[in-house]
Amino acid sequence: MKKLYVGNLPYSYRDADLETLFEDYGSVSSAVIITDRQTGRSKGFGFVELEDDMADKAIEELNGKDIEGRNVVVNEARPRKE
Repeated sequence: MKKLYVGNLPYSYRDADLETLFEDYGSVSSAVIITDRQTGRSKGFGFVELEDDMADKAIEELNGKDIEGRNVVVNEARPRKE
């Protein structure tokens, strides 16, 4: 299982939209848009978990793709810094 970082998303995107974007590449374990704690608004990025081989294909095909006028960034998520 790989966790992918998905950045530069349209602010209108919700968890379900992110899951829909990636479901063509296999079973999505989780899809979460990160939101501001105070306002609840999207911060424009999120994380998706996919099987390893499907994740590589999703990165290859979706990185740089135009979605609602924004070129999304898709790559393998780095571990969170303490």
